[in-house]
Amino acid sequence: MAAASIFEQIQDYANRADPYPLYRELRKTPVVREADGSYVVSRYRDIAALVHDPRISSRRGALQGFIETDPPEHDKLRRTLNRHYGPPTTPDRIDRMRPELSEIVTGLIDRLVGRTEVDLVDDFAYPLPVTAICRLLGVPLEDEPRFHVWADALVQGLGPQAAGDEQARRGADDAWADLGRYFGTLIEAHREMPGQDLLSALVTDERTATVMSPAELQANASLLLFAGHETTVNLITNGMLTLLRHPATLERIREEPEYVIPTVEELLRYEPPVHFVSRTALDDIDIAGTTVPAGAHIYLALASGSRDPDHVRDPDLFDPDRHDPERFDVNPREGQHLGFLGGVHYCFGAPLARAETQIALTELARRLEHPRLLADPPPYRPNSALRGPRHLPVRFDRVRSAQELDTRQQVRAR
Repeated sequence: MAAASIFEQIQDYANRADPYPLYRELRKTPVVREADGSYVVSRYRDIAALVHDPRISSRRGALQGFIETDPPEHDKLRRTLNRHYGPPTTPDRIDRMRPELSEIVTGLIDRLVGRTEVDLVDDFAYPLPVTAICRLLGVPLEDEPRFHVWADALVQGLGPQAAGDEQARRGADDAWADLGRYFGTLIEAHREMPGQDLLSALVTDERTATVMSPAELQANASLLLFAGHETTVNLITNGMLTLLRHPATLERIREEPEYVIPTVEELLRYEPPVHFVSRTALDDIDIAGTTVPAGAHIYLALASGSRDPDHVRDPDLFDPDRHDPERFDVNPREGQHLGFLGGVHYCFGAPLARAETQIALTELARRLEHPRLLADPPPYRPNSALRGPRHLPVRFDRVRSAQELDTRQQVRAR
């Protein structure tokens, strides 16, 4: 049996807790051809160029939302959704949601009062984005157990590990079909009795029907529900794990809440929620001296690119201050990362994910007294593409009340 390639070793669960030494090895050969004929691209500049290259395609066989389409179809669908969601530069709907997100976060932390040990995944990082995306879309939260099962099946069908797993791919296809049928029923309910949610805004906008077929509307609603919570769970959990390993940064957020903004950007670079995306070459493409033939499958190793030393200084150092524009004296592009991909497929949900994570980490830092890890490394989810802890057991002395912190803040302000 042939020795496993570096990319195959990255897929191995034994390396899930720390794949970054393997990424360093992977970057020594910027474009690697795998045994199955696929290619892996691992350097920042090559990935950044490819996400803008019209010669690579995001399209797959089945309709699974706008992120798996190419321009001009992609642009048409995305513009339609953005009319009611808000583009990344002016996320009006998400700005209006911030008080509601704070309310959700406060409620989840209040539930921890009286406890000194929790699993931050099950008790916080999962219910937060699920609750938020349900409210945004207008999905009944009581249906969460149903789409939780579907989401788990979809995750198992994603990434390099699922490429040769027919059972996982069939399970994902079945889950996608079930989710589409669920939204078919929900869309009709919102059409008959619209509310203030995103789904109602879409179905009552006459322009939506001129751009999206009923199947496309179902697929894109399904995508928003799935993508709107799966990756954010990882971002929050990876973020808290990193902060617990860097207590000085955690303390600084507690004292300077605005410091969470560059911290989240550094987390997107340092411990991103998505490690790979796949594309298909539409033409022969020269990448770093290697010709990738038309029709070849390409994996963009985003996590590797964001830690490329040719792009960022001390890439394996967690340093939120690198995102301070005043420090860009050597490399003004250093603050750029691939945590939300880039190009036309820049993450649609980036404004919501940023807001949720900023609020979540700030409140956890403020309210958990002396938090520490109970397992390091913690157990990870099996999927290598959507990488994050499956559980994050944490112990703390107590949960500070919101009233106590407000009183303390008022005293300091005097």
